[in-house]
Amino acid sequence: MAERIPRASGFLADNEYRVWWELHGEGDRDVVCLLNGLAMHTKAWYPFLDDLAGYDVLLYDYLGQGASSDCATSPDEPLTIPRLAGHLRAILDHLALERVHVMGVSYGGFVALEFARLYQERLHTLTLSGILLSHERTFELYQAMSLRLYAGGRELFPLYTHYLYEKIFGERFLRSTPPETLEAMRQRFEDRYVERIHSLVSLTLAQNPFFAALDELLPAYRAVLTPTLILAGEQDRAIPIWAQASLADVFPCSRFELVPEAGHVVYLERRDLFFPRLRRFLTSRDPQG
Repeated sequence: MAERIPRASGFLADNEYRVWWELHGEGDRDVVCLLNGLAMHTKAWYPFLDDLAGYDVLLYDYLGQGASSDCATSPDEPLTIPRLAGHLRAILDHLALERVHVMGVSYGGFVALEFARLYQERLHTLTLSGILLSHERTFELYQAMSLRLYAGGRELFPLYTHYLYEKIFGERFLRSTPPETLEAMRQRFEDRYVERIHSLVSLTLAQNPFFAALDELLPAYRAVLTPTLILAGEQDRAIPIWAQASLADVFPCSRFELVPEAGHVVYLERRDLFFPRLRRFLTSRDPQG
């Protein structure tokens, strides 16, 4: 993994918690914010910064990830996805950034959706990958299985990481990546979170109020007029393709694109297609272009 030095970085205070953020680039350019998936942290994006040459890139760790504070769900202070989206707004205010391009993958797509609903005036564009905005039983079962494995603690956590890595990648990536490379990736994930399983639980449970309020808030999502690009892997087994495609029916200014031979982690599996498509969209800001 390439080592990068941010142009600016620091911690955002949220009561007794701290949220780590980094801004990469030269300044005075459009900013793209890359929102982490559940198992990610800011440094996971470092190898891809060159794919966004010409843009500044903003990264931040959700509570429970990377350099940010651990988190735990409590009745007095539950972790919620709007709270995570609010951290991005606060970081933009701190940096005096009026608008950004936001790209959310997987769990980061939930954060991106909430940011668009609450603060669409702060957006140039919105890009989503591996996410849904509907009630799908397959996704509910996937979340329930993850929580059961988390509950097993250190004993079952390695099983969870094997289960996750088997599920999220498409066949092309699995066949082209040496087994020892995949194992090293999985092991890094295990090492990063084996002592922070409670944070994964809190982040996962934050999805429950998101989906509980979905029907009530659907008109607010439909009111998001930000140009939106939806990039889905044709072999995604974590989020059903039909659910991802239905996002285009929610956002009025959107386009759905299916990326061939990719599973859930499209930006990694088909880097050769993902970032050129993203760059064309950022340049045109036209979902139909």
